[in-house]
Amino acid sequence: MWLNMYWDCHAPSDMTPSTESLATFAANLRFEAIPQPVIRRCEDLFLDWIGSALAGKGARAVETLAQFMESMGPSDGPSEILIHRRGSSPLIAAAINAAASHVAEQDDVHNGSVFHPATVVFSAALAVAQALGRSGQELITASVAGYEVGIRVGEFLGRSHYKIFHTTGTAGTLAAAAAVGHLLRLTPEQMLHAFGSAGTQSGGLWEFLRDAADSKQLHTAHASSAGLTAAYLAQGGFTGARRILEGPQGMAAGMSSDADPRKLVDGLGTRWTLAETSFKFHASCRHTHPAADALQQVMRTHNLRATDVKYVTALVHQGAIDVLGPVTDPQTVHQSKFSMGTVLGLVAVLNHAGLTEFDASFKSPEVVDFHDKVVMELDAEVDTAYPAQWIGKVRVETVDGRILHGRVDEPKGDPGNTLSRPELEDKAIRLARYHDGASDAQMRAVITRVWGMTKASSLSHFFA
Repeated sequence: MWLNMYWDCHAPSDMTPSTESLATFAANLRFEAIPQPVIRRCEDLFLDWIGSALAGKGARAVETLAQFMESMGPSDGPSEILIHRRGSSPLIAAAINAAASHVAEQDDVHNGSVFHPATVVFSAALAVAQALGRSGQELITASVAGYEVGIRVGEFLGRSHYKIFHTTGTAGTLAAAAAVGHLLRLTPEQMLHAFGSAGTQSGGLWEFLRDAADSKQLHTAHASSAGLTAAYLAQGGFTGARRILEGPQGMAAGMSSDADPRKLVDGLGTRWTLAETSFKFHASCRHTHPAADALQQVMRTHNLRATDVKYVTALVHQGAIDVLGPVTDPQTVHQSKFSMGTVLGLVAVLNHAGLTEFDASFKSPEVVDFHDKVVMELDAEVDTAYPAQWIGKVRVETVDGRILHGRVDEPKGDPGNTLSRPELEDKAIRLARYHDGASDAQMRAVITRVWGMTKASSLSHFFA
C-alpha cells in the first residue's frame, strides 16, 4: 500500500538492489508515508544534533575550518552558521555545522552501519531548507530520506569498509545528497545523478587517529558540502555515474571486500532505519560505550573505587580494536575519546565520561593510572553480534583477588535503552552551555521550536 500511495509506483518492480532503487526512494518519499513515531524520532535527533553543533564552538579544529570556509563565502546569507550566529550560503553553513557537530563526540550513531547520520544530514538539510524557505515537514521528510539512504549505504559497504574508511565521510556524501536533492525536488533521474556525483567524492580514512590529527572534522564538513554540491549540480543537468555503488568500478569495488547489495533495499519503505539510530551518552567514540556501561555496572554493583581495581579486560568486537587500537597514549582531548583505557578510567574515577570530565581529567594521574590497567580482547560473542548489536562485556580483577564480570546488551542511548525527551532536553542544554554556544533560556526556546517543527511553514534562524 505504501509503495502504491507514496512512492508513485516509480520503484523498480523487482526491487533489484541498486543505486537507482535508493535514488527513486529518496526523490519520491512523502511526509504522509512516514510513521508518526519516526517523525517524533527525527525531531529528537534534530535537537540532539543542534546541541552537538553548539558544543563544537571554540574547538580549534572547527574554528580553523570555519575561518577558512567563511573567508571563501559571502559575509551574510540565508543559511545559519550555528556556532557564530550569522548567515552564509548553504554550502558554507553546511560545512561548518557538520564540522562543529562531530567534534564533541555526542552526535548520534546507527549501529548496523556504524554511521553518524545527523552531522552530515541535518547540516546540509537545514542550510538548504532555510535558503529555499521550505517547511518543517519538508525538512523532516528530506532528513528521513537522508538517513534511510546513508544508513543503507553504510550497511551495504560492510565491515571491511569501516576497517579503513570512516563511513560517515563516505556514505555521508550520499546521505547529504539525498536530503538536499529531496528539498530541491529532484526527479528520480536527477537524484540518481546526484548520487553518482556524491559517491565519486566520498572519502575519509582512519589513519588520522594515529597522529591525533584534525581530519574527522574535515570528513563531515566535506561529506555534507559535497553531497549538497552534488544535488545542486544534478538540478542543473550535471550527470554522475548511474551505478556508483554497485558498478564494477564503483564504491563497493574500490572500498569494500564484503559489500552486500541486498542491504541497499532491505525493507525500503517499511523498515525505518532512522528509528534504529542511537543517542550517545558518553562523550567518546561509540566503540567505548558498551564496555564503559558494563564497567559502571560492575563498580556500582560491587561498590568499587578505581583504586580497588587491578586490571580490566574489555571484551570487544574487531571494529573496536581496529579503531581504538592505534590510540595507545592519547595526547589530546579528542584523541583520548578514542582510547578505551581513558574512557574507562574516567568512568572508574569520576563515574562519568562527559565533556568536562575529558577536558579536565583525561591526563590526570588517577585516570592515566587506570588507563594502564585496561586491555582489549576480541570476544567471539560480541564480534558475532556486531554491528547489529553492540554488547558490552568486561572482566574486572580486583586488588583483593576477585574476578568480576559485567555485561550490558544495550548501551545507554540505544533504541531499547534510549534517552527520553526530558533527558534529550537536558543533554542539549548541557551541550549548548559547554562553550557558551547558547544560554539555557535560548535552548529552551529552541526546544519548543523543534517540538513544533512539523507546524512551521518555514525555518528561520534559530539564533538571531
